[in-house]
Amino acid sequence: MVKLDANETILQWSSEEVIIPYISPLDNRYHRYFTDFWIKYICGKTGKIKEAIVEIKPDSQTRPPKPSKKKTQRYLKEVQPWLVNDAKWKAALKWCEQNNAEFQLITEKELKPYKKRIRK
Repeated sequence: MVKLDANETILQWSSEEVIIPYISPLDNRYHRYFTDFWIKYICGKTGKIKEAIVEIKPDSQTRPPKPSKKKTQRYLKEVQPWLVNDAKWKAALKWCEQNNAEFQLITEKELKPYKKRIRK
């Protein structure tokens, strides 16, 4: 959020204000996906104003878990969040197509931690 406020190309942003309905594969019912961020920004390459939905997740949750021969409790605990996230992101992509926006998935690999300098 500090980076969003400090970036001159960011015109507006909000957190968890865009709500996208999706069907969970776990119970086959509708749920509400509160996206992490909505951003309105000036594209550096074209100068056009664009909008994006941004989701921030640990890298480990951005791909399906490796299948194992046995369906262990650990595997089941890893696959459920993946299935839900995948359903959310498919719904977000559809929402973005309908609203002329883009979907961005960001992990800790793209984020650099914000470190506040502490004076001793």
